[in-house]
Amino acid sequence: MDIRPIRTEEGDRFEILMTLVESYEAKHFPVDLPDPIEAIKFRMEQQGLTPKDLEPAIGQRNRVYEILNGKRNLTLAMVWKLHQLFGIPAESLIKPPHHA
Repeated sequence: MDIRPIRTEEGDRFEILMTLVESYEAKHFPVDLPDPIEAIKFRMEQQGLTPKDLEPAIGQRNRVYEILNGKRNLTLAMVWKLHQLFGIPAESLIKPPHHA
C-alpha cells in the first residue's frame, strides 16, 4: 500500500502498523527473483520459443545450450538482448551475489 495518512494519532498508528507488517513479510516471506535460467525457460514456454529462437540474443546454438544448462553465465550483452527481444525483465536475468 502506498497511502500516506494525514498526521493524526490514528494516521501515525496506521504507519507504524504498516511498517511492522512490511518488516514481518520481508523477514518471513521474502520474494526472491527467479533464477536467470528459469526466467529464460519460462519465457520460452510462454512464447513457444526454441533454442534456435534465442540465437539472436545469445549466439550460436551451442552457446544457447551452454546457457540453458548452466555451464556458461549470461553476459551483460546477452541480458540486454534477451530483455529487448523477448521482454524478459533484466533484473530477472542478473543473479545477485549471495550474502551470508
